[in-house]
Amino acid sequence: MKCIIVDDEKMARVITKTLCNELNSLEILADFPNAIQAMKFLNENTVDLIFLDIHMPDFNGLDFIKALKNPPKIILTTSDPKFAIEAFEYDFIVDYLLKPIESSRFQKAIQKAENKKTATTQTSAKKEDISNDFYVNIDRRLIKIDLPSIYMVEAKGDYIQIKTEDKSYTVHSTLKKIEEKLPDSLFLKVHRSYIINVKKIIDIEDNSVLIKKDVIPVSRSKRPELMKRLDLL
Repeated sequence: MKCIIVDDEKMARVITKTLCNELNSLEILADFPNAIQAMKFLNENTVDLIFLDIHMPDFNGLDFIKALKNPPKIILTTSDPKFAIEAFEYDFIVDYLLKPIESSRFQKAIQKAENKKTATTQTSAKKEDISNDFYVNIDRRLIKIDLPSIYMVEAKGDYIQIKTEDKSYTVHSTLKKIEEKLPDSLFLKVHRSYIINVKKIIDIEDNSVLIKKDVIPVSRSKRPELMKRLDLL
């Protein structure tokens, strides 16, 4: 099996790599100190198994799992057992190793991985059949808005503000209603008050994105989905 190791502790990566080298069935392709570097690698490479630490700064192991587009089999490595229940909600996670990892326990985990078929993720139906424009009612006038031109929608009380490349529209509606009209291929709700066009993102920093001159907050729960939608180089 082709494997990668994701752990912010250098010694932990060395130990896991040593354990892997004891088994002929494993081939370590790379190891990474953080989840972002691992995601970039996975965008261009296919692996059979990931050894993943849960406790990592900024983007932890569970965030990483949620952001994976086509997750392979995963063996979690951590010194904290309290995440075990949440982790095993994902059927592609085959085992949970507590640090320090014992050789005999490691081999049992590998046996589980070899016996388990890689899970395939189900993708939700996309709203690709929706047209490229829609109409909004403003001051008793129906105004057509080109969907790809929208870069942000913000909830403001009983109204929403729709910002496009050329204009800004204030409409008496809810974020939920307009979300139903926007195609998933372009738009993502990143915060309870904001929907963005992911193709218009200029920059991402910490828990916000920059589009045009607007800095838009991204909630922690939405960040994995946002990372999944981006084409990381």
